[in-house]
Amino acid sequence: MTRPIARREALRHLAVLSTALVVPAFLAACSRKSCLDVTGLTPDELKARNETAAYAEYAQDQAKKCSLCAQWEPDASPTACGKCKVVKGPINADGGCKLFVAKATPT
Repeated sequence: MTRPIARREALRHLAVLSTALVVPAFLAACSRKSCLDVTGLTPDELKARNETAAYAEYAQDQAKKCSLCAQWEPDASPTACGKCKVVKGPINADGGCKLFVAKATPT
Protein backbone atom coordinates (compact mmCIF):
# COMPACT_ATOMS: atom_id res chain seq x y z
CA MET A 1 0.00 0.00 0.00
CA THR A 2 1.35 3.45 -0.87
CA ARG A 3 1.69 6.03 1.83
CA PRO A 4 -0.10 9.34 1.12
CA ILE A 5 2.23 12.33 0.90
CA ALA A 6 2.22 14.59 3.96
CA ARG A 7 1.08 18.18 3.53
CA ARG A 8 4.41 19.61 4.75
CA GLU A 9 6.35 17.42 2.37
CA ALA A 10 4.12 18.44 -0.52
CA LEU A 11 4.57 22.13 0.33
CA ARG A 12 8.34 21.67 0.56
CA HIS A 13 8.39 20.03 -2.89
CA LEU A 14 6.25 22.84 -4.27
CA ALA A 15 8.63 25.47 -2.85
CA VAL A 16 11.68 23.74 -4.33
CA LEU A 17 10.01 23.38 -7.73
CA SER A 18 8.89 27.03 -7.71
CA THR A 19 12.42 28.19 -6.88
CA ALA A 20 13.84 26.01 -9.64
CA LEU A 21 11.53 27.72 -12.13
CA VAL A 22 12.11 31.29 -10.94
CA VAL A 23 15.91 31.31 -10.56
CA PRO A 24 16.78 30.79 -14.27
CA ALA A 25 14.42 33.60 -15.30
CA PHE A 26 15.98 35.89 -12.67
CA LEU A 27 19.50 35.07 -13.85
CA ALA A 28 18.54 35.72 -17.48
CA ALA A 29 17.16 39.12 -16.51
CA CYS A 30 20.35 39.92 -14.60
CA SER A 31 22.49 39.12 -17.63
CA ARG A 32 20.92 41.98 -19.58
CA LYS A 33 22.94 45.16 -19.26
CA SER A 34 21.10 48.11 -17.79
CA CYS A 35 20.65 50.84 -20.35
CA LEU A 36 20.33 53.53 -17.69
CA ASP A 37 24.06 54.19 -17.29
CA VAL A 38 24.34 57.69 -18.72
CA THR A 39 27.78 58.55 -17.38
CA GLY A 40 29.63 60.53 -19.98
CA LEU A 41 26.60 62.42 -21.28
CA THR A 42 26.61 66.19 -21.03
CA PRO A 43 23.88 68.00 -19.08
CA ASP A 44 22.33 69.10 -22.40
CA GLU A 45 22.31 65.51 -23.70
CA LEU A 46 20.72 64.33 -20.45
CA LYS A 47 18.05 67.01 -20.71
CA ALA A 48 17.30 66.01 -24.31
CA ARG A 49 17.14 62.32 -23.32
CA ASN A 50 14.99 62.76 -20.21
CA GLU A 51 12.81 65.77 -21.00
CA THR A 52 12.63 66.29 -24.75
CA ALA A 53 12.55 62.63 -25.78
CA ALA A 54 11.18 61.35 -22.44
CA TYR A 55 13.14 58.11 -22.87
CA ALA A 56 11.97 55.22 -20.67
CA GLU A 57 13.74 51.90 -20.15
CA TYR A 58 10.50 50.07 -21.09
CA ALA A 59 7.96 51.41 -23.58
CA GLN A 60 4.40 51.83 -22.39
CA ASP A 61 3.13 50.91 -25.87
CA GLN A 62 4.83 47.72 -27.12
CA ALA A 63 3.97 48.72 -30.70
CA LYS A 64 6.24 51.75 -30.21
CA LYS A 65 9.31 50.19 -28.59
CA CYS A 66 12.79 51.22 -29.68
CA SER A 67 13.57 48.05 -31.63
CA LEU A 68 10.64 48.90 -33.95
CA CYS A 69 11.80 52.50 -34.50
CA ALA A 70 13.56 53.77 -37.64
CA GLN A 71 16.13 55.51 -35.39
CA TRP A 72 17.15 52.24 -33.61
CA GLU A 73 20.68 50.87 -34.10
CA PRO A 74 21.04 47.43 -32.46
CA ASP A 75 24.27 46.18 -30.89
CA ALA A 76 25.92 43.01 -32.19
CA SER A 77 25.18 41.28 -28.88
CA PRO A 78 21.48 40.62 -28.17
CA THR A 79 21.96 41.30 -24.43
CA ALA A 80 23.72 44.65 -24.95
CA CYS A 81 22.12 48.06 -25.24
CA GLY A 82 21.65 49.54 -28.66
CA LYS A 83 21.89 53.11 -29.89
CA CYS A 84 19.57 55.73 -31.25
CA LYS A 85 20.25 58.20 -34.03
CA VAL A 86 18.55 61.04 -32.12
CA VAL A 87 18.76 60.13 -28.39
CA LYS A 88 22.24 59.92 -26.87
CA GLY A 89 23.35 57.16 -24.51
CA PRO A 90 22.60 53.45 -24.24
CA ILE A 91 19.13 52.44 -25.45
CA ASN A 92 17.13 49.37 -24.42
CA ALA A 93 15.48 47.51 -27.32
CA ASP A 94 12.29 47.43 -25.20
CA GLY A 95 12.57 51.13 -24.34
CA GLY A 96 10.50 53.94 -25.73
CA CYS A 97 10.32 57.70 -26.16
CA LYS A 98 8.23 60.48 -27.67
CA LEU A 99 10.40 60.61 -30.81
CA PHE A 100 9.31 57.18 -32.13
CA VAL A 101 9.14 56.83 -35.92
CA ALA A 102 7.96 53.48 -37.27
CA LYS A 103 10.35 51.65 -39.59
CA ALA A 104 9.37 51.84 -43.22
CA THR A 105 7.77 48.65 -44.47
CA PRO A 106 9.32 47.21 -47.65
CA THR A 107 7.07 47.44 -50.69
